[in-house]
Amino acid sequence: MTNALAPFRHPAYAVMWSATLFANIGTWMYAAAAGWLMTELTTDPLLVSLVQVSATLPMFLLALPAGALADIVNKRVLLIIVECAIVLLGSLFAALVWLDMITPARLLAFTFLVEAGAALAYPGWQSVVPQLVPREDLPAAVAANSVGVNASRAIGPALGGALTVGVGLSAPFWLNAFSNLGAIGALLWWRPAVKRGGGLPAERFAGAMRSGLRYARNSVALRATLRRAVGFFIFASAYWALLPLVARTQIGGGPTLYGILLGAIGAGAIGGAFALPWLRTRLGTDGTVSAAAVGTALALALFGAAREPWSALAASLIAGVSWIAAVANLNVSAQFALPEWVRGRGLALYATVFFGAMTLGAGVWGQVAALAGVPGALFAAAACALLAIPITRRWKLQTAAGIDLTPSMHWPAPVVRSAVEHDAGPVMVTIEYHVDSQKRGEFLDAIERMSRARRRDGAYAWGIFEDVANPGRFVETFVVESWLEHLRQHERVTNADRLLEERLRSLLRAEPVIRHLIAPA
Repeated sequence: MTNALAPFRHPAYAVMWSATLFANIGTWMYAAAAGWLMTELTTDPLLVSLVQVSATLPMFLLALPAGALADIVNKRVLLIIVECAIVLLGSLFAALVWLDMITPARLLAFTFLVEAGAALAYPGWQSVVPQLVPREDLPAAVAANSVGVNASRAIGPALGGALTVGVGLSAPFWLNAFSNLGAIGALLWWRPAVKRGGGLPAERFAGAMRSGLRYARNSVALRATLRRAVGFFIFASAYWALLPLVARTQIGGGPTLYGILLGAIGAGAIGGAFALPWLRTRLGTDGTVSAAAVGTALALALFGAAREPWSALAASLIAGVSWIAAVANLNVSAQFALPEWVRGRGLALYATVFFGAMTLGAGVWGQVAALAGVPGALFAAAACALLAIPITRRWKLQTAAGIDLTPSMHWPAPVVRSAVEHDAGPVMVTIEYHVDSQKRGEFLDAIERMSRARRRDGAYAWGIFEDVANPGRFVETFVVESWLEHLRQHERVTNADRLLEERLRSLLRAEPVIRHLIAPA
């Protein structure tokens, strides 16, 4: 328990956590009320599932651009602007509901727009967490964030259902619109520490997106996390998409029951959060996520068989425990795989995969439900979730937990005879090594690992060549798109890279010779 509460020793984290808790309560009221509102307008399973599609598609489409923005502009200012826009959009939607001017098309459109705002804010919120707590408290902070999300999931839908019955359909939407004011206030209060810059201009938007994709492509730890995320969320999406119909058509309940079921998922997640340290100790990170997939399959099967509230309630609790066991571990795995310079973009890619899988899954399972019925879709999703476990288990999580990705700043400035324009390029860097024959194999293994670091930090066209006339003389080459991008490489090299370089140098007969060549204009 002490470790779980450690992040709250830091005032900035405690204030942000509290503000986002209230904002998320509004979000979950909105989600529950929107799902139920669609069942008031139509009982077509495809249209009902499209509410989930509209809620998750913006994150899939916008997370990467939002992540690039979060890395190249002031995160705090970006978040304040986006949160203000969410308040305005939410207020307009609530007014339309209040005036009884909502159609299925308008409901889907406004759900998309409101969630587009959330998509623009998501990478920024995620990437500020390491600024609020020290690294040793990061796993506990991520878990506490998940507890907050799921506490709001437990409170919001139940409160939204009660307000819908007692006050009217527009009440949850009005409260959602104004729940973000606390987050805006917290952001205005927070003053992040000023980071020491390297004096280089900020990345341009398109280039920042390319470098984020390049980093993900060459990060083994991040790629493994993204693949495991797909294997979980595409099947877990089935109960999120079809739960309104489980409550309404299978059990014959109303909005209060739907809110209670969503709240039970949140309550299960809260309980599961406190069991996470024990689960990780007993099963390890990978085992815990596999167990979460088994639990999700069981929940899906129970939802499919549910004809009474008690069985659906049991399924919701199991689903909640399984959800947080997977989400918390996947999120921490993504955080550990990312250095600060690309954190927003990396987390945005994680969000893109997360919500892309949820969007695809919601559409697929909604179509399956339209053809085979809601129970048939849920049973099929359960079977697929079990089949995915052995397929995805080979991709290991949190392999970067013990790696120091802070900048080392140990590369010396390049030697030049005259000033080089930032946009000059492409730039080829060559490094000449002399290796004893008995250390050749070790050197090639080390340089191969080094190649991944070069590519992650901006290089392309990497190669290693051996002199046929002088065995043991190797030349490493890599190309970057401009002189400015090469200077950024100097700031991106991590302490983990420095240790690898020291290992490589220990295999050499002499110091390596480095040259920089620029394509003539």
